Amino acid sequence: MTPPEQLVRDHTVYSCVMGSRAFGLATSTSDTDRRGVYVAPTALFWRFEKPPTHIEGPAEEQFSWELERFCELALRANPNILECLHSPLVERIDDTGRELLALRDAFLSRRAHATFTGYALSQRKKLEADVRQYGAPRWKHAMHLVRLMTSCRDLVRTGTLTIEVGPARDRLLAVKRGEVPWPEVESWMTRLAEESTKALPHSPLPENPDHARVTDFLFRIRRDSASRPHAYDEVVQGVVSGGGVGQ
Repeated sequence: MTPPEQLVRDHTVYSCVMGSRAFGLATSTSDTDRRGVYVAPTALFWRFEKPPTHIEGPAEEQFSWELERFCELALRANPNILECLHSPLVERIDDTGRELLALRDAFLSRRAHATFTGYALSQRKKLEADVRQYGAPRWKHAMHLVRLMTSCRDLVRTGTLTIEVGPARDRLLAVKRGEVPWPEVESWMTRLAEESTKALPHSPLPENPDHARVTDFLFRIRRDSASRPHAYDEVVQGVVSGGGVGQ
């Protein structure tokens, strides 16, 4: 087993299912997308070759982030990362993972409006380009974009990120099947964007994430790992014999 796979296998603190299954939009043909967070032993950071910030695999449709990178992206209000913290389908979690989930509110801020809407705008332009070139958008992408924009609006309004679509499932799946005319989908997206922007000045979200809480959490996890160096001897030796995780 290669060192990156060993990090995922032995040091994952949180993993969940994302994609259509987490959103409540799964059908019989839906893939199972898995996302996770691992904590690289502190001893690995004392070497010239640092542990990887992310790892793809070892299973299909599996992707994991090292804790520090995950927190960094969450503090930036990266939509994919924030949604991982709110998946209803948790497959693996330990005490560190539970502490991470307890910090979910520390990552949320009004910055999410800019990151969610910025991503939505870029994706909408791609859909519009498809319509001009092919006469129709990629309907699956259109469905997921409407879902994301709905989550953004509700987050700004309520201060809570909910990724399950609930009663909107049937209409969203109709979009995926191409049963909703594109002008109607466009109008839906425009309305969601306007509602998000209108709600922003009155949002219960703080202006900025709680960087101090997250920093304290990360520092403590690193310190606790460093205080138990012998527990990671096998991992460190495996990295060295394997040529280093940084390659």
